[in-house]
Amino acid sequence: MDTSLVPSTFEDDLAVLNSHHKNIVLKSPDGKALIAVSPEWQGRVMTSSFNGMEGRGMGWINHSHIKSKELVSHMNPFGGEDRFWLGPEGGQFSIYFKPGVEFELTNWQVPAEIDTEPFDIVETTETNARFRKEMKLLNYSGLTFNFLVERDINLLDPEGVKKSLGIDAGKLNFVAYESVTKITNTGEKPWTKESGALSIWILGMFQPSETTNIVIPFKKGDVSILGEKVNDSYFGKISPERLIVKDDVLFFKGDGKSRGKLGISPKRALPFMGAYNKETNVLTIVNYTLPENVTEYVNSMWEIQDDPFSGDAVNSYNDGPVEGGRQLGPFFELESSSPAAFLSPGESLTHVHRTFHFSGDVNILDEISKKMFGVSLEEISKAFN
Repeated sequence: MDTSLVPSTFEDDLAVLNSHHKNIVLKSPDGKALIAVSPEWQGRVMTSSFNGMEGRGMGWINHSHIKSKELVSHMNPFGGEDRFWLGPEGGQFSIYFKPGVEFELTNWQVPAEIDTEPFDIVETTETNARFRKEMKLLNYSGLTFNFLVERDINLLDPEGVKKSLGIDAGKLNFVAYESVTKITNTGEKPWTKESGALSIWILGMFQPSETTNIVIPFKKGDVSILGEKVNDSYFGKISPERLIVKDDVLFFKGDGKSRGKLGISPKRALPFMGAYNKETNVLTIVNYTLPENVTEYVNSMWEIQDDPFSGDAVNSYNDGPVEGGRQLGPFFELESSSPAAFLSPGESLTHVHRTFHFSGDVNILDEISKKMFGVSLEEISKAFN
């Protein structure tokens, strides 16, 4: 039996996390909405609950790797449902490949600054945690980035949900929070199209299941004007049994059983994506900063690129076995990115990524799904039937 698929409570997750290092718990006044935040792992939101300590943990947590207290090459898959990374991953401006090496998995390395190094705690309250970190990173083309990362994690109350999504969550069980991440160029050189630029990249890792389907709405329109609806060639084309693309929405299996990644360009993207697990009746929504008429996003394809600023604004990943049957997860991801940060010395860029988990009356959830995604819960849950 794959024990990584056995649901754990927030209390279980927190005990494992705290066995490695002390985590910060933000909580609502009634104690029902909880999130665990790790200063050790870059101010990452590790997991959450809308039903107190005994509630199911919403994030994917790699219990065995955390308990081992051992570090591995390439990337340490600790888990977490709001993880701070930086783009681009591939290409001539990558910060994950050393200058001159081939774009192969054996050469891919997540910088320690966004993998294993801690952030400094600035301040914490019952519902907020603030962090910062000075960084220095080298890209594939030889540019050294000197910059400051500032990261705020805020637990959202019903008013915060209403302000963000325009919906009343008063009759539902929910947990909602946002990460506000800012990067500031503290070096002496501007970040340009010629030398390369960074972007803020937020990745959320969630529990997969046979009854979980991902839903991402996008702008409807002519391919000649808006480009392709979806880029699903990151790790090879995704089969139609796992990905359905309609005129203005796509459905993607979130079962953690087949490795695949897709992206939506900024010309097509809308500031919402999510997933629905029919078995647990949990609707997850992610809302993120999407500036209007900004189309230059870093390109993370693992190759020397003709256009390194033609990347995606939103991504989703479903984990699965690689060659030899090894697997990081299983989990699925909902990811958002900021535009390319063409920053002069002293300039900053901020990206906000919000995560909402709702459960309760199916009719209310259905109305929320129609409002956010333009489709019903039934359409999401029966997409692959």
